[in-house]
Amino acid sequence: MILVDTSVWIEFLKGKTPELTDKMVLELRNRNVLAASPVFGELWQGVKNDREKSIIDTYWRNLPKEDETELFIEAGKLSNQYQLFNKGVGLIDCALISLAIKGNNQLWTLDKKLLTLAEEILGVV
Repeated sequence: MILVDTSVWIEFLKGKTPELTDKMVLELRNRNVLAASPVFGELWQGVKNDREKSIIDTYWRNLPKEDETELFIEAGKLSNQYQLFNKGVGLIDCALISLAIKGNNQLWTLDKKLLTLAEEILGVV
């Protein structure tokens, strides 16, 4: 499965990057994309109108999800283990890496800092 970071979702929803859009559409059709509450929480922060609300809500309700029980506790432990707070890494990024680890999922991101960190911790993204 693929855990898609907020940065990728935003680019996908803008629809201005054909290659990214094509990849996302393929993976969405194959039900390979996971919805994660930290990501969708961030997406909800940027919603501007009813149309966007409907799109985000529809994806949230219909995509598969990992069990997020104690997600932020695990994220805090990961942050502590790798001293990520001292490196300026926030808890949401730690939560995404924790979810990727938990389900042995790929992590797609356009965030260079998160990408570097995920490669370090996960080995591959």
